[in-house]
Amino acid sequence: MKVVILCGGLGSRLAEETKLIPKPMVKIGNSPILDHIIKIYNHFGFRKFILATGYKSSVIENYYKKRKNIKCVYTGKNTLTGGRLLRLKKYFKKGENFM
Repeated sequence: MKVVILCGGLGSRLAEETKLIPKPMVKIGNSPILDHIIKIYNHFGFRKFILATGYKSSVIENYYKKRKNIKCVYTGKNTLTGGRLLRLKKYFKKGENFM
């Protein structure tokens, strides 16, 4: 089963951190928040990820470009949750579930 992670928001509550990088790439310890989330899903057996990017998407795309199990999809800078999910439709077979 694929895991969709929405990581396209502006991160306005972390404004001092997100001027140069998107919120999912803010580091906790030595790793971005997104790495921690992926690691938790991996622990439970999930191996395929689709990252719905938006704000500063190139930072996320460059970080994960060598990981074959992670697909970054630009879903628009100002797109809301439902719109992001709708734009991912083509990455799933009819009736396929996702987390």
